Amino acid sequence: MAGDLNVVTLVGRLTRDSEIRYSQKGDAVVRFSVAINRRKRNADGTWGDEVNYFNCVYFGKSAEAVNQYLSKGTQVAINGELRQNRYEVEGQARSTVEVFVNSLQLLGSSQNSQQSYRDSSESPRQSSYSRPNSQYENRGRSQAPSQSMGSQSVDDSLDNVDFSGGPENYGDDPIPF
Repeated sequence: MAGDLNVVTLVGRLTRDSEIRYSQKGDAVVRFSVAINRRKRNADGTWGDEVNYFNCVYFGKSAEAVNQYLSKGTQVAINGELRQNRYEVEGQARSTVEVFVNSLQLLGSSQNSQQSYRDSSESPRQSSYSRPNSQYENRGRSQAPSQSMGSQSVDDSLDNVDFSGGPENYGDDPIPF
C-alpha cells in the first residue's frame, strides 16, 4: 500500500557497548540496544518507571564512524524504521523486531556537544553554527528582489538608516516588516 508509514523516533540510553561486524561486501553493521524509560502510575497510585528495550541496527560508513562513541550509558536520539525478522528454531517459528537506524544523534557526549550521524548515503550533519555548504551559500542573492514591497529592495531601503546609536535611537518606520 502506498499510504503505509513506518517511522520510529527514540531517545534513550545504550544498555551495552555497541558491536561492529562487517558484511561480506565490507559494509559496517553496528548493533546495540537502547533502553527507554516511561513514567507510569502503578496500581497503588504511586508513580514508577517502566523500561522498554529496543535492539537497533545501523549500517554503513556513518555507523562505522560513530561506533567508537556508542558505549553503555550513552544517550542517543534515533530515527529509523521497524523491521521484523522471522526465523525458525527447532521447528518453532520465531520473530524479532529491530529498529533499522536511518540517523543517530549523540546526546550529552563527553565533550558536552551534540553530534549527529545519518545513514551511509549522507555525510555527518553540520552543526547549526557552521558555515553552510558553498553550493547553497549564495542561494537567493542572485535572484531579483521581491517587488511585493514596492520598487525598492529591502537592502536599499535600509541604506540611509543610522544604526550606530543602538535600537533605542531609531524607529520602526524604515524597517519594511
